[in-house]
Amino acid sequence: MSTTRTLALIGAGYWGKNLARNFHALGALHTLCDASAATLGGYGAEYEGVRKLAEPESLWSDPAIAQVAIAAPAVAHYSLARAALEAGKDVFVEKPLCLDEREAGELVALAEKRERVLMVGHLLQYHPCIQKLQTLLAQGELGQLHYITSNRLNLGKIRREENALWSFAPHDLSVILSLTGHQLPEQVRCVGESYLTRGVADVTLTTLRFAGGVRAHVYVTWLNPFKEQKLTVVGSHGMAVFDDTKPWTEKLMLYRHYLTWADGRVPTPNKAQGTAVEVPESEPLRNECQHFLDCCRDRVAPRTDGREGRRILQVLQMAQRSLEAEGKAVGPGAKGPEPSAVAGSPAPSAASPLPLTPSPLAPASSPLPYFVHPTAVVDEGAVVGAGTKVWHFSHVMKGAQLGERCVLGQNVNVDGGTRLGNNVKIQNNVSVYTGAEIEDDVFLGPSCVLTNVTNPRSQVNRHSLYERTRIRRGATVGANATIVCGVTLGRYCFIAAGAVVTKDVPDYALMVGNPARQQGWMSRHGHRLKPGPDGTMVCPESGFRYRLENGTGLRCLDLDEDQPLPAELSRGARTYDDFKTTP
Repeated sequence: MSTTRTLALIGAGYWGKNLARNFHALGALHTLCDASAATLGGYGAEYEGVRKLAEPESLWSDPAIAQVAIAAPAVAHYSLARAALEAGKDVFVEKPLCLDEREAGELVALAEKRERVLMVGHLLQYHPCIQKLQTLLAQGELGQLHYITSNRLNLGKIRREENALWSFAPHDLSVILSLTGHQLPEQVRCVGESYLTRGVADVTLTTLRFAGGVRAHVYVTWLNPFKEQKLTVVGSHGMAVFDDTKPWTEKLMLYRHYLTWADGRVPTPNKAQGTAVEVPESEPLRNECQHFLDCCRDRVAPRTDGREGRRILQVLQMAQRSLEAEGKAVGPGAKGPEPSAVAGSPAPSAASPLPLTPSPLAPASSPLPYFVHPTAVVDEGAVVGAGTKVWHFSHVMKGAQLGERCVLGQNVNVDGGTRLGNNVKIQNNVSVYTGAEIEDDVFLGPSCVLTNVTNPRSQVNRHSLYERTRIRRGATVGANATIVCGVTLGRYCFIAAGAVVTKDVPDYALMVGNPARQQGWMSRHGHRLKPGPDGTMVCPESGFRYRLENGTGLRCLDLDEDQPLPAELSRGARTYDDFKTTP
């Protein structure tokens, strides 16, 4: 709870009253500001001592006000937030951050210049069930993400100043982007219709396509006879359903192993009852308000900061363009008139939204931001590619270069001078030392060990004598394996868990034991290969053929090792156990 009351709330009506209740209970509410005298008069004796104002102008110069929360209509968000930031206040803005992505960029830049906290009220990000769902997906409980659907339906307050897309969808889009790696979709389509107020859509259906084939669908309307707030996440190994209309103990349900494969080839649904996921109960809005106050106190970026709010705005504008073009596909770089979500508002004349402002640590050429968990550190001078994620307590040092779409798990250290290719996955508790060269698509399992000096001694400084270790494209290093420095791991080789590699490894080789010895060959999809009558080996998952060629090692007959996998073969649909049961 706050010890001093330093927050002013602008907009104390329909939704503002909920913010007022929570900030007041947290001991932070100093002033209520609303143009309606009736609204302010509705606050009873429990708000005695809270100042009440009709206009916000006096707040900007008031030294007693350190934070401003804004729950005014969306058309006023930009001007109010800008004035508060220019006055040196930390700012909380209800969704959406504003109605123009370029104006959002101005707010983000202003907050950074003034070193102020800027937070957007994407409430679902603070719901314990959503946070648990994000954890389940990150831990692999659902397998590989396939698609997400979200329904937000109601017969509730009908807006005339903003359409259903802008009023209802920001919460769901915020969650969807968090589940898909905080990246913008490659393509957005949106259809809908206006029935009650011309030009203000009462119902919209938005589809999003992300890199890797992940898709999401968002259906919103305020013309529905019943309330539905449901998010469904489908992965290769499980499905999860968050239903916010259910009692707390039933809000998050998990459906594991929803498919079996008859004869190893035919998918058959398992219509079993879902399992309720136990989640400690707390009020999402209270959590959100407390998070804002904590960030202001600790001077750290919020979970839903201005950059996150700007990404959501960019998706909303893509969807609005598509809506106005009768569902035409729109991408992040699409050009055309700026959309308007507000009835009667003229569209700005600029041709297209600006690209996202990169993180201060991102190279200027990055088309998309990367994600760094608040507990992780990326040193200035490190280069991190677009779409890369750096998770809890990890450290990327100055001079390190990380490619695009990499994932660094918890407690990963990447030294300066190391280079990681694209789509490199590093699991928890791995250190990548200077001297390592890691190509594209490499997988490093939990707690595996990479070395860079063969004969280390604490008393002998060999900092300039690091030895090179090269891990070539597509290689897998299992958990707790050790790679003695100075070796090369061939393309698509497979180092078993706990193995100790002391010499070069051929392409596609399976290495087991201490010291590691070759025990056969592995396909590009990670299956052990067995020679047929003519010596050809066939991968049971891809159907690709492999053959030993004149003592030069194993080669794929159907796809060059340097070519990417076809899209239809880059997403697994069956577990390893399924293939073991296939004759």
